[in-house]
Amino acid sequence: MRPASPTTEVLIVGGGAAGWLTACFLAKTLAAREAQGVRVTLVESPEIGIVGVGEGSFPSIRGTLSAIGIDEARFIKECNATFKQGVHFRHWVRAPGQPGTDHYFHPFSQPSQRPGGFELLPYWLNGDAGADAGFAEAVTMQKRVADAAHAPKRPHDGDFLGPMNYAYHFDAGRFAALLASHAKSLGVRHLQGNVERVELDEEGAIAAVHAREHGALSAGLYVDCTGFRALLIGEALGSPFKSAGDVLFVDRALALQVPYETPDTPIPSYTISTAHEAGWTWDIGLQDRRGIGYVYSSRHTYDARAEQVLRDYIGPRSEGLHPRRLELKVGYRETQWIRNCVAVGLSGGFLEPLESSGIGLIETAAYLVGFLFPHDGALESTARLFNELMRERYARVVDFIKLHYCLTQRTDARFWLDNADPATIPQTLRDKLAMWKSRPPHRLDFVTDLEMYPPSSWQYVLYGMEFGTRLHPGAVDPARIAEARREFGMIAQMSGRALADLPQHRAMVEQMVRKAAGGRTVQRQAPASV
Repeated sequence: MRPASPTTEVLIVGGGAAGWLTACFLAKTLAAREAQGVRVTLVESPEIGIVGVGEGSFPSIRGTLSAIGIDEARFIKECNATFKQGVHFRHWVRAPGQPGTDHYFHPFSQPSQRPGGFELLPYWLNGDAGADAGFAEAVTMQKRVADAAHAPKRPHDGDFLGPMNYAYHFDAGRFAALLASHAKSLGVRHLQGNVERVELDEEGAIAAVHAREHGALSAGLYVDCTGFRALLIGEALGSPFKSAGDVLFVDRALALQVPYETPDTPIPSYTISTAHEAGWTWDIGLQDRRGIGYVYSSRHTYDARAEQVLRDYIGPRSEGLHPRRLELKVGYRETQWIRNCVAVGLSGGFLEPLESSGIGLIETAAYLVGFLFPHDGALESTARLFNELMRERYARVVDFIKLHYCLTQRTDARFWLDNADPATIPQTLRDKLAMWKSRPPHRLDFVTDLEMYPPSSWQYVLYGMEFGTRLHPGAVDPARIAEARREFGMIAQMSGRALADLPQHRAMVEQMVRKAAGGRTVQRQAPASV
């Protein structure tokens, strides 16, 4: 084995959000300008389009945008972006028309807890918030704010700051274009070319990638952002793909762009996820259109029926529109870094867009590559740590997504019956659910550095799906019940004040667009991609 030499060249193969976000992060982290440190080059094919499913993100995106140096108003203007305060789930617990609540909310804000105060969850389980109060509504102001289509922040709040925790909805094509422009301004070299083959050396590492237009391109570290094809990590290096299809059944998607009826139509500030007979629809409001799609299981329905479900959901406005069809490869590679190649994005894995894990997993991978970067060329130790962290994170995301499905009370379709079958639930999730029958989730159930979703997210989904926890003796302090009831009442009262303080969502977005344009009136552009 040859002695390690310093890693001074990084070649990212593939663009899109994965490639360009990685390029931006490495450029900021590693001082990519050639005279200052590691040089980053990205080569992408001009013939391959953007795979954008869902156009949603998780609140971590705010920290990422700040870290790479893109201001919030510019992002909102150039990416047709809007605010996302969580996910509104319809008909996941029970089928339409059945008695009981027809929706629940997964907000991004943490449950209210005063400094030095106590956790409200046990008291909510004890009924101290009222018999009809859902968990999200009882412990946060965000559900009421989002239901009223108000923004999570005010005009005077700084970049990426606001009273409510939030993420964004955005146009995937425009997001990639913004990242590309920004990466090049940071010193990333951009090559357009079609990579036709990967050359390995005698030790099985990548010696070069060969592009039709540029010949052999070599580097100390190769980043595979070639999407589902996984040209480097999969085809060349043979990292096996672990399907999650036995747990997560959806493997197809149909997507449409639906214009608003009027330019001033209110924009929901959450993703609307509606359960159907063999999957679910996403409904995302951007500035000038709705992005709507149906994610479904080909084992439980057929394409023509799926398209009819999508059109029935949209109504007459779907007439004349032709959906984009996507095949989803649900699963991940347990080994995402082999020798001198690391996968980021779809080449490493994909776990359906239900809770916007796609962008979040790209952020995590780019962050790890940047901060674990093997400057001295010693790749093996870094690869082992990266693989362990990413493998465990993917496994935990699988459990979290399955949580949404396996607790359903729906018996109207085979899809839902199969999802509730214990044989399709990972043992790690079954163990959690068994413990949570007698106690609510606790932070010790989660390993912070391996989790994408905080304990509160698990709690919102768990109790939104009407999971039953029998409180053990001592879970509630009788002396604090009156205090807890006052706190629930205060949250409800403050929700009204928040509505008065926070602007309408569309008005806030339009103000941010004007800010990015220097106060000029901005003409909306046609949508670029799904």
